[in-house]
Amino acid sequence: MQGTRIRRRPLGLAAISLLAAVALTACASGKATSGTATGDASQPAGAASSAPANTGSEKVSIFVIGGKADDPFWSAVKRGADDAAKVVEAGGGKVTWLGPQNYDNLGPDAAKLILSAKSQGATAIIGADWVPEAQNDAFKTASSGGVPVFLFNSGGPEQAKNVGALSYTGSEEQTAGKAGGEFFAKNGAKNVLCVNTLPGAVNTEARCKGVAEGMSSGGGKSTQLPLPSSNFGNPTAVTQAIKAALLKDGTIDGLITISTQDADSAAAAIDQANAAGKVKLGTFDMNEAQLERIKAGKQLFCIDQQPYLQGYLAVSQAYAYNAYGLRIAQDAVMTGPAIVEAGNVDAAIAGVKAGVR
Repeated sequence: MQGTRIRRRPLGLAAISLLAAVALTACASGKATSGTATGDASQPAGAASSAPANTGSEKVSIFVIGGKADDPFWSAVKRGADDAAKVVEAGGGKVTWLGPQNYDNLGPDAAKLILSAKSQGATAIIGADWVPEAQNDAFKTASSGGVPVFLFNSGGPEQAKNVGALSYTGSEEQTAGKAGGEFFAKNGAKNVLCVNTLPGAVNTEARCKGVAEGMSSGGGKSTQLPLPSSNFGNPTAVTQAIKAALLKDGTIDGLITISTQDADSAAAAIDQANAAGKVKLGTFDMNEAQLERIKAGKQLFCIDQQPYLQGYLAVSQAYAYNAYGLRIAQDAVMTGPAIVEAGNVDAAIAGVKAGVR
């Protein structure tokens, strides 16, 4: 009820049941009450709200600040957002996706997109808080200006509370990294290199930090190989940088990358350095190529954060709040992490082929 504080806990996939029910209700009615919610959009995560929706004539207009359109990971997030957008559109609203042209100036560019969404009349803004020091003022401008904000993918519950967002949908990156480090150590790795092609981004830094923590708990170590963000998506540059690192330090027996594109480059680097069978490979996120390598015994694992669900659930939450004043009573909807390895790889392949994992 309004004004009552609830201790909120991370929500698992049970959230899908509620959001699916909202979607079905919207589809059954054929339309949604348009307009923005009248609740306090600057209210921090952790405070309950049952504010009714605005029944005025304004249409729901949700803006999603995500990654590059040609980034394979973000295409899965967008697939989820697009599927949820069908319900929004059926109710007379719209969902607009905004992304940077490249990742060279990620934080400031994302901040501009947030402010652009607000200036274009967004009734809700969903965004990844990649670089809080560059983006948080923009998020706060939106939330304090009456636009509900929802974080997803990066930032976590702490930053959601900091910027006045109503929730966070995604994985906890340091926890995910720690799980990966522990899995490496369990499988005999002693010296793991964490390849970071987006250094300075809060989520990738947390990933590498978590890997080091997990390796340390297992008696090993992990260091970071930071590469210029301009190398992201440049397989030749990433391959050569990793190959050079392997040739320079013969004790490296594990590699983990922050993306599937980089994992492909790492696999090529391992072959070129004649380190196959010695250097174990892991990556955050997954695609069909990673899973096929796992199945063939050429890659140790992937860390799945279920990107499709991040897009789908974030848009569903924003729409439910905009159209009906509904809000999940948790700070965070957690979509990961999960380790995908030889023992469960077959179960993940179908989802990747469908473009949702």
